[in-house]
Amino acid sequence: MKFSILFPHLRDWILHLDKVWPAYIVKPNFAYWEVLHILALVVLGGTSILLGLRLIGYGLTEEKPSDLYKNLKVWVHTGVIGITVTGILIGMANAERLYDSAAFLVKFLSLIAGIILTYGALRPIALADGEVSTKSKVWGAIGLLVWAPALYVFLTGGLITPGIFHVMSAAVLVVLFVTRGRLRAIYATGVGLILLAMFLATHVFIKWGDLPNSDKANIALSILMGLWVLGAAVAQLYMSRGAKIAVEAEGRGPLFGKVIGYAIILVWFCAAAAGRWIAFA
Repeated sequence: MKFSILFPHLRDWILHLDKVWPAYIVKPNFAYWEVLHILALVVLGGTSILLGLRLIGYGLTEEKPSDLYKNLKVWVHTGVIGITVTGILIGMANAERLYDSAAFLVKFLSLIAGIILTYGALRPIALADGEVSTKSKVWGAIGLLVWAPALYVFLTGGLITPGIFHVMSAAVLVVLFVTRGRLRAIYATGVGLILLAMFLATHVFIKWGDLPNSDKANIALSILMGLWVLGAAVAQLYMSRGAKIAVEAEGRGPLFGKVIGYAIILVWFCAAAAGRWIAFA
């Protein structure tokens, strides 16, 4: 799925975009604008990790979520504005390539979802020290629904599908960080065994060059890894339910706020991963 399939009647307009101001100024200096775009994404990634982990109940737990958001809000705004402005400019300068790119559709949807989750859910939940209002739930649900088709396109996009491993790796590490005690040991052991199974399947049991069977093994084991990570995250959420995020360092608080904590980290990782794969497919 890509924009050229969803909106084929826009092709003539898209092909003309790089000749419109300021695209014809940006295009000769494309690399400089791309660097600014990546820096904005790095800023967003860093702030989302800090704020997301805090909503889950880990990381900078000596600060209340409201105080942490107030300290980081300038960087949040800078990242969102930077990625939006530079994204529009480099998108206009490279419109034809992006129009035919499934990875760009993933990135576009992830960016929209990330902005909705950041300002519609993360911000009000953080400022309320973890308490979740009905409005936050609605905006959070909208953001998740916008992000869902991005993940679907990533999974079914052919050449870009390996990019989903970036998002999965981020999820593996986040859950590893927030789990504790016996749960962490069980989770880490399971992750290690699944990775070992992937290596053995594609390097020992399946002959080199047998791509159809290698793909089947990778897909099956990736699904297993995703279910394993999800199961550990659900177990962590269940075990840490109950007390307020603002006063507990053990990650206790409203369930939906924690879900947003996970989502805000992974949605920006998804946007970054999709951007990486635009160059390859």
